[in-house]
Amino acid sequence: MELGNFLKVLWKHINLLIIIPLVTIIVSYFLVKNLADKYVSTTQIATGLVDESSHMLDPTGIAQDQQLTHKFSNLIEIMKLKKLVNQVSYRLMIHDLTDPVPFRKPSKLLLTLSDAARKHAIQVYTDKANHLESLSFYINDEKGLNELLRSMKYDERSLRADLYVVRDQDSDFILVGYESDSAQLSAFVVNTLSIEFIDYYTHTIKKNENDAVDYLSKFVNEKRDTLNSKTNSLRIYKIKNGILNLEDQAKSIFDKTVEYNDRKLQAERELAANIGTIHSLDEKFDPKDRQYLEASVSKYNLAVTTTQEQLHLLTDRYVRSDFNPIYRASIDSLSLKLTQQLNQTSDKYITNPLIGKEELVRQRALLEINRDLAKYSISSINKALSELNTKYNRLVPFDATVKKYQFDIDMAIKEYMDALNRFNETNFRLTNSVKVRLVDKAAPDVAEPSKKMLLIILSGIASFTFCVIILFVIFFFDETIKDPAQLANNTKLPLLGFLNTISGGSLDLKKLWDVEHREKMKQFKELIRSIRFEVDQELRGEKVLAVTSLANHEGKTVLAISLAYSYSMINKKVLLIDGNFLNPTISQTAHPKLYLEDYFKNNPDNYNSISNNINVIGNHGGDITLLEVSDENFIRSKFSELKLKYDIIIIETPPLSSLNKSKEWLLFANKIIAVFEAGKSIKKSQKEDIKFLKNLNGKFAGWILNKANIKDRS
Repeated sequence: MELGNFLKVLWKHINLLIIIPLVTIIVSYFLVKNLADKYVSTTQIATGLVDESSHMLDPTGIAQDQQLTHKFSNLIEIMKLKKLVNQVSYRLMIHDLTDPVPFRKPSKLLLTLSDAARKHAIQVYTDKANHLESLSFYINDEKGLNELLRSMKYDERSLRADLYVVRDQDSDFILVGYESDSAQLSAFVVNTLSIEFIDYYTHTIKKNENDAVDYLSKFVNEKRDTLNSKTNSLRIYKIKNGILNLEDQAKSIFDKTVEYNDRKLQAERELAANIGTIHSLDEKFDPKDRQYLEASVSKYNLAVTTTQEQLHLLTDRYVRSDFNPIYRASIDSLSLKLTQQLNQTSDKYITNPLIGKEELVRQRALLEINRDLAKYSISSINKALSELNTKYNRLVPFDATVKKYQFDIDMAIKEYMDALNRFNETNFRLTNSVKVRLVDKAAPDVAEPSKKMLLIILSGIASFTFCVIILFVIFFFDETIKDPAQLANNTKLPLLGFLNTISGGSLDLKKLWDVEHREKMKQFKELIRSIRFEVDQELRGEKVLAVTSLANHEGKTVLAISLAYSYSMINKKVLLIDGNFLNPTISQTAHPKLYLEDYFKNNPDNYNSISNNINVIGNHGGDITLLEVSDENFIRSKFSELKLKYDIIIIETPPLSSLNKSKEWLLFANKIIAVFEAGKSIKKSQKEDIKFLKNLNGKFAGWILNKANIKDRS
């Protein structure tokens, strides 16, 4: 629906939509017909970022898409640097000052320069170009040279307007293009900018890489010196404290400690076993046998004791020598000698003749010797363990200090290796870095296809679109009501019908109903008939109909008179009451003989007729209300009398904006219809009146849209 209404607005302004684009096209034609031809020159710069052949020696390979995007963006922004574009400006100006065939026609400012000024300008531009500097606006001389660039449109801002630098899709190339009115100029700008960029980028990258290599070289030397210093400190500490290899020494001491502990456990087991066995053997001898035994072997004990002492001394040396096998043969020899002496002692035992215990005596003697050997071995082993623990405890502080030195050396080695790897990688990249290069130098080309016709067409389309947008904005913010459906939607109240616009000044009912050949009158008559039918359906036998509106001059009078005349055409006896005291149009038109002020007080008998079946009650006007004329009960009784005499009573009331002056009439109406003039909007203050109509409990019959711009419908 909204689209249809908008299309109606466009159709209403169709002349505007045709004339304005047409005028725009004509003006555009005269503006573009003298435009100069455009020449575009392009060139490509290979970056090596995507080219696989440039990364054959590079272990990192080709960067990822996001990294490539960042790198290409960085290269493009470098090309757009002000200092590089200024280089092009200087080269262009030097060319036009020195070459007999300049790129552009000299400007007025350039023509005013003397030969000396020209030489000075060439010298300054050349010096600025060689030193990659910009002209200063704070120096009058350089400020004038900058104005000279602007006059020739060689300044940085003018060049940027027609210059474009983009990545050529997803390739390895950067596309540089420039558009101007000279083929030679376009090619010169593109080539100069590309060469200046390559020189600047190569010099900058090479300088940065060399600086990085120099820095990393110094850094590597510092880390190497630090590593050597820490290593030398550890060496001096070991020499000073007599440390060869702490780990091996500690391991050797630990192994010896374990071995001595094992031998100690073995000796303790032998000692316990020998003591227990000797105790068992002693129980087998009675006191008399021990007396014989002690008396018999006493002379042999001295030799055994001497051998035992020699064996104890040799065992001690064996333990202290860390169980050197050299002492083992001597120990075995002494053990054999001790056994022989014990055997001799056993042969000389004097025992009780009644009991043969020679063998037990010999075993006991051997066990005593083994017991003494085990006991002495334990003592020697304990001394050796004590010495080992002392040596081990001496190694603990040395080990902590050495480990601290070693940790510092490990960290120094790591830092040195990291620095060395970074140095080697940077040095490798410096040797195999990708070089940007100019792939194809730009050459003067033919003029671009003319865009004059396209510009003319675009101007027409743009003006047409602009007009449509303006009309749409007007339509979008237009809150006026133009059709019946819009009135019903905005008020949420029913609609009975609508009336078309009637041209002309004075109101002539006979002209409205008797002139059949006028289509506009015929349509109006048909619409009145439709409204009359809808009103009959709403009244349903009731007789009092009030016609009101939201504001003055909405068309209540025309509707009331036309509706009264329509009822008279179907032989209805009609009473038309002019209840609008503020604007008594009906009274002024019909000139009735009976007035409300008289009727509701004096009960007169005479009436003034508009036609045979229409009677009118007018009013004198003024600042007065209905209930000020008479009280409500008396007025109701008068309306009861009128209902008996007439088939339909139509009351034109004041507008609802007059507050109680209108609402007093509505007390006596059976149904109410409201007139709304098309082309007006519902004001905020009128929303309360609409709310009042909604709360009339069904008395409101509906709206009549007056002066609607709607064509005749069959």
